[in-house]
Amino acid sequence: MTNPLSMTVLSRRALLQASGALIVTAAGPLAPLPAAAAAQSFAAKKPPLDPAELDSWIAIAKDGHVTAFYGKTDAGQGIDVAVAQIVAEELDAAFESVSVVMGDTERTLNQGGASNSTGIKVGAQQLRQAAAEARRVLLEAASDRLGLDAAELAVAEGVVTARTDPSRRITYAELIGGRYFDRKLEWNGKRGNDLEVKGKAAPKHPSAYKVVGRSMPRADMAAKACGTLDYVTDIRLPGMLHARVLRPPVAGAVPVSVDEASLAGSGARAVRIKDFLAVVAEKEWNAIRAAQRLKVAWSAVPAPFPEQQELYAHIRAAPAMHEKTVLAAAGLEPAFAEAAKTIEADYDWPFQSHAAMGPACALAAVTGDKAILYTASAKPHYAAQGVARTLGIEPENVHAIWMRGPGAYGRNDADDTAVEAALISQATGRPVRLQSMRHDATGWDPKAPAGAHSARAAFDAQGNVLGYEFVARAFSTVDVNSNGSQPRDLWVGQLLGASTKERAYEFGVPADSYKFPNKQMSWHVIAPLLDRCSPLRTSHMRDTSGPQLHFASECFTDEMAVAAGSDPVAFRLRYIGKERERAAIQAVVDKAGWEPRSQARRRRTAAGLLAGQGIAYAFRGGTVVALIAEVEVDTATGRIWTRKFTVAHDCGLIINPAELSRVIEANLVQATSRSLREEVAFDRSAVTSVDWASYPILEMPDAPEAIDVILIDRPEIAPSGAGEPSSRPVPAAIANAVYDATGVRLRRAPFTPERVKAALATL
Repeated sequence: MTNPLSMTVLSRRALLQASGALIVTAAGPLAPLPAAAAAQSFAAKKPPLDPAELDSWIAIAKDGHVTAFYGKTDAGQGIDVAVAQIVAEELDAAFESVSVVMGDTERTLNQGGASNSTGIKVGAQQLRQAAAEARRVLLEAASDRLGLDAAELAVAEGVVTARTDPSRRITYAELIGGRYFDRKLEWNGKRGNDLEVKGKAAPKHPSAYKVVGRSMPRADMAAKACGTLDYVTDIRLPGMLHARVLRPPVAGAVPVSVDEASLAGSGARAVRIKDFLAVVAEKEWNAIRAAQRLKVAWSAVPAPFPEQQELYAHIRAAPAMHEKTVLAAAGLEPAFAEAAKTIEADYDWPFQSHAAMGPACALAAVTGDKAILYTASAKPHYAAQGVARTLGIEPENVHAIWMRGPGAYGRNDADDTAVEAALISQATGRPVRLQSMRHDATGWDPKAPAGAHSARAAFDAQGNVLGYEFVARAFSTVDVNSNGSQPRDLWVGQLLGASTKERAYEFGVPADSYKFPNKQMSWHVIAPLLDRCSPLRTSHMRDTSGPQLHFASECFTDEMAVAAGSDPVAFRLRYIGKERERAAIQAVVDKAGWEPRSQARRRRTAAGLLAGQGIAYAFRGGTVVALIAEVEVDTATGRIWTRKFTVAHDCGLIINPAELSRVIEANLVQATSRSLREEVAFDRSAVTSVDWASYPILEMPDAPEAIDVILIDRPEIAPSGAGEPSSRPVPAAIANAVYDATGVRLRRAPFTPERVKAALATL
């Protein structure tokens, strides 16, 4: 398949050529695209982007090559391959002939960026509709050219033939190559994730699929392995400056005075815009040293944070800024009053950092009222809006070009870095490359919110559930929004004075279908620890609040099973109300060889380690996941090794089985890291997790030995998300397996060796 970025590189070059600029990559200069070559592809200028125009979604070049314009981005999961499959399928084009342009604001529409596992569920559906309509238009044109009714024609790999005489044929390239469709689509008038379009054509029935459902290969893996694929860090602009941003030693402090003489002879200079402070230099190393050398007097502010050991007490005691009862039960208290037995438990989840493989990088060139931005933001259209609003220019004058980066599962540091680079470029009048340092990325990125959750249950004398309550208390998942389109949601925007009065308070409750009598669930969100410019500001991470909520709810479900004298699987199946959930649980139980039990088994391995199995399930956005973890626990060291996962995954129609399996595997490994290792450390003044030593992640010896993936394909159900759902049950499955192995309940994440040993000491 053609490299999905190849078309983007050419367009970028043509754009910069017109403005007198030239991109140089780490591998050397790219050859300019001659004007004649561009003319060979399309004879006329492409119409302006418009969701209601078919040309905004699909183009066919003179050689028959198909380009799909996809407004979302890929976080390394191969979404572009699945989109190409869907377009090839609906268009009846060869898969190898389809390229996907992603996240370029001048070439793609705002479809919401990579968010909420909507890449296929939402983002690909517009391309599906557009490709189906393009096929109808082409078939109509072929009917005119061949003098046959459309019903008398067949299409395969971009070639239209007469059903009764295959020698009568015409290609898509001959029908429209190098020209535009100039056809309208129905558009619902919305943008982002809510954007919908529809043509006159009906997309195919899944029974007719030939490309969708196959494990088509990715085109980027060889280049990634060989180090030849350009990332945002590889881009260079002529005449650019290198920049570094300075953050305060105490959160909330601002610069009072800056001694620019301290940079004498350094080859660097300071850039101060109100309370925003950076350094720039012609050479990157000089910028790095200048950030260390610059003498700054910071304002004296009270230490804003509690002691870390007091975090969960603070969460439980702080007043709720907003709360919501999602499911109410009038009979809850009477059920507890008449119960023969009650249980309750508390569960704690820490702040966590994205800890991307590399810190964020962005390049910006601001000239007058126009800006070009190179960014690895998961939502480049919104990053462009953030640049426009912060710099005071029109949004349509900011051209954001998405480039691959070190990973972005939610709101990491990429959006902040993009806007900061643009601000420095505007102030200096030069293109700017801003590369964060590791301590910036881990210390100052938006964090996944910490929470302290509680659950209680009431039973009759026979072990039947009479009542159930779950209460979530946490910091907001949108203290800063999941995109950087508004200055108030950016660190630099807040620093420059953007109001935070419109701060949102959102969280959630577990997603399950347990039909417990008198079931009640609610959430309560507390204020941030620091109102502005906080290194502990919270936002979306992979699956927003899902892992922590289901850590609490699915661990407590296991505790309920023990209290009822029941096997954890049998207990779940007794109360689960939806057949898809029941089917997924049964599939994973059968595959993993689940052994029923009503108490911890405390089995020993030949090496003297304790071994156990644990189960958890959840659904998210239409996707069902059931998971069994098999662990080994070393009681001497407290080390937990998740030896094996078995997972059943039902996300409706499967587009690419191999890539889906890899996405699930990656989810499980990353969520294991969050369950066992990851916790943001802080003191009264600042975040102290600033590197891999102070914020450790999972290492190869602790990765699972095996992952068995069961894909449940349901062609009759529209595809739903896979980028996040399988991370949701991981912490609970591991904790429940540890209970089976040791008889100890782990109710605070991460499950570090120290916490495991402390828990074992209570036996």
